Amino acid sequence: MNPSLDPIFQRRSIRAYTEQPVEPEKLDLLLKAAMAAPSAMNCKPWEFVVITDPEKLALFRKRLIFGNRNAPAAILVCGNPSLSVNPAARLFWVQDCSLAGENILIAASGLGLGTVWVGVHPVAEFVRVVRDITGLPKHVTPLGLIYVGYPAEGKPARTQYDQKRVHWQKYQKLNH
Repeated sequence: MNPSLDPIFQRRSIRAYTEQPVEPEKLDLLLKAAMAAPSAMNCKPWEFVVITDPEKLALFRKRLIFGNRNAPAAILVCGNPSLSVNPAARLFWVQDCSLAGENILIAASGLGLGTVWVGVHPVAEFVRVVRDITGLPKHVTPLGLIYVGYPAEGKPARTQYDQKRVHWQKYQKLNH
């Protein structure tokens, strides 16, 4: 594979972590990477909640159906469309925040960290639980929770490239 793309191909969903805390400097780098993402009309409708408190992390593990991960840190990616000056850009907060989240996942891979994305929005019960744990106001929507830590499991780099899903010039019906 291409070495400059290694962090992308090495990014895998890691579900088991060591107890080693993630350094604040690395969490800051992940947030800088997140905020380097493109956004519609450069409105940047994202906000982030960094969670390292073991009690709050334990609440996520207990109360989120897909949240049972032992990571020492998590980053909650949130959308705040009211930050967008242009009303049209407010329609794209999900895409914008997803791009920011993907930057976190890739940057973490490049830093030797493991991550796993846990979707929150649009499942009302997940949103309610996350709001309750983090104290989010109603105008801020939690999109996804990214667990971050040092991996306790290894997975090989990979691509999931499937040529049958690539269409050139016009869509071609898939043959199964």
